[in-house]
Amino acid sequence: MDGEISIRYKVDLERMLLDGSAEPTYLWLSLLEDITDCFSDDQQIGSGGFAVVYKGIVGERMVAVKKLSQTLDMHENKFHKEVECLMKAKHKNIVRFLGYCSDTQGRIANYEGKFVMADLRNWLLCFEYVPNGSLDKYITDSSGGLEWGERYQIIKGICEGLLHLHEKHILHLDLKPGNILIDDQMVPKIADFGLSRCLDKDQTRAFTSHLCGSQ
Repeated sequence: MDGEISIRYKVDLERMLLDGSAEPTYLWLSLLEDITDCFSDDQQIGSGGFAVVYKGIVGERMVAVKKLSQTLDMHENKFHKEVECLMKAKHKNIVRFLGYCSDTQGRIANYEGKFVMADLRNWLLCFEYVPNGSLDKYITDSSGGLEWGERYQIIKGICEGLLHLHEKHILHLDLKPGNILIDDQMVPKIADFGLSRCLDKDQTRAFTSHLCGSQ
């Protein structure tokens, strides 16, 4: 992607940030590389077992770019399911999803002394940037930390976010303080839909033989 096209897509993303009603969209890998300084360590703001999160600069605003780090061990359908759930989840108490990137490129690699063509997969998700970190940083005993009024508003916001997910037939399956982000107005936003499940419209429950979660 040349410079002029990259600038155009960056302007489009900046417009999305200004328009809260804009729909999530496909984002080019080169754009996400540009706004994160090629996923530099200086831009890293978080990491987990399956992904690294980077801060992206878009004009005078910021976004969070989640780069999945174990794509070779992950089935493509799992990524598609996460995107599907995020596309449906739109609520003030759910982190805003801006777009996704699914990019596969062939690369020559040396494997056991032979040069082979290998697929390099890049799966990325882009979200609004939530500045105050996750809820686990604010949890203290009853004599310190947040005021009771703030605690109540956070609990209420999480419940309203969960209600919205259930109305959309979405099961989060990994709700914990570390997956609830707090914005600059102390509004909670449910995040990390890596284990989520979208049920069919008439489906009321889901069964799985593989129980998993994050710590």
